[in-house]
Amino acid sequence: MSRKPLVYAASAVVAASVVAAIWVGAGLPVPFSDDPDRFRSPTGRVAATPQRAGDPEAGYAALVNEPYVGCGMPYSAYRRVAPETDPATLLPGRTGRNAELPYFLTAHVNDDGVEVISNNCLVCHAGRIGDEVVVGMGDAFADFTADPRQLVTQVGRYVQGPDESAAWQLWADRIEGIAPYTQTNTIGMNPATNLSWALMAHRDPRDMSWSDTPLIDPPPTTPVPLRTPPWWWVGKKNAMFYTTIGRGDHAQYMLFASLLCADSVDELQEIDSYAPDIRAFLEDLTPPEYPYPVDAELAAQGQELFMTECASCHGTYGETPSYPNRVVPLDEIGTDPLYAQTMTDGSLDRFYDWVAQSPHGGTVRAAPAEGYIAPPLDGIWAAAPYLHNGSVPNLMAVLDSRLRPSYWRHVTPQEYDPDVVGWRSEVLESGKDAAPSGPERARIYDTTLPGYGNAGHTFSDRLTDAQRQALLEYLKTL
Repeated sequence: MSRKPLVYAASAVVAASVVAAIWVGAGLPVPFSDDPDRFRSPTGRVAATPQRAGDPEAGYAALVNEPYVGCGMPYSAYRRVAPETDPATLLPGRTGRNAELPYFLTAHVNDDGVEVISNNCLVCHAGRIGDEVVVGMGDAFADFTADPRQLVTQVGRYVQGPDESAAWQLWADRIEGIAPYTQTNTIGMNPATNLSWALMAHRDPRDMSWSDTPLIDPPPTTPVPLRTPPWWWVGKKNAMFYTTIGRGDHAQYMLFASLLCADSVDELQEIDSYAPDIRAFLEDLTPPEYPYPVDAELAAQGQELFMTECASCHGTYGETPSYPNRVVPLDEIGTDPLYAQTMTDGSLDRFYDWVAQSPHGGTVRAAPAEGYIAPPLDGIWAAAPYLHNGSVPNLMAVLDSRLRPSYWRHVTPQEYDPDVVGWRSEVLESGKDAAPSGPERARIYDTTLPGYGNAGHTFSDRLTDAQRQALLEYLKTL
């Protein structure tokens, strides 16, 4: 009689015990528990969990060259829509066809021999300062307000032959499945969270097979407003995202970005073979230096204020940096609560359960806290607009809540304002309701809408104007 089943059973018990011990040590509910709160984490300090080692140099090469989004538009049709590439959008280190594509697109040849073009992570996680593309900077001007199916239809006019048609149809079907859930009403807001839930709704978590009709209830069609944070904070954070929902193996959590096209566990495992390298690159990433003059004497005064007013939440900087990884409760931080409440009110538990059922269950956990992580402040000058929902246009207004406008928009073309530390913006007298529909309406940031509030984080309101100016000067140096 074979003893293999007993061996496997014993191994599973040991593995479960080890994983359970890790979660308990991290202050999290055990993933195998029936506790209804198993998808929740407490506020306060976020404990570290082990991360797989990787090669940062290989990670950059994978990030800008590998097809971790494996379906897309045929290259020949893409070139009919976009015949030229702006040289300012090219990145070093790209190979083959990728060397001639904008930084946010990646090419590869599919199994039918068709060269296809797809978006990569940099469509959200890169931005431009002047003519320079900064990898890891959240794009404050990314526009997800349009229906992506419009591009699908436009490209489809130029598809030729059965193989190209099949490649286009696969991409079109996937976009059709997610399009209703990925359209924001304001430029600069990122629908990635809603996109993830929409993809999970269409996939069987056990084998990753795709269903054209949702297998579980999809998310709401209106994404909660979120600003893309910079990647150079990843190396300091023990859990991913504003509510620290991404617990466990960060590299495997990042694989959810591949769910648009990865139709099997084997495909995800292939991507996972280089995912730790990508995370290692992110962990190694440093922010760009502030490009304008800094008053060193004033900054030194600001550093003293920072140590007493800010460091307990945001950490310290310099030769011996520290970072507390602290989730601040909603009643303490006072910022718009909609995102944190939505993540923790039970309405999304079906997606957290999907994660637990997936092949990554036990190594990654969706376990948000009802609050917001106080982020590191490295390169904070390049992270405008501010707060998790991008409701505050510049850093000066973060430090003085009296300066926060109810209605505003970035000026075009984009221009940086070193006096207030943020992209130049203009105050408006009215919000979206008073504006006609169309591109101009999408540019308006209306803080009276649900999820877009600009209240909270008023800790520095008690400082004098001179103290706030000194603190602002120091923040430019981080």
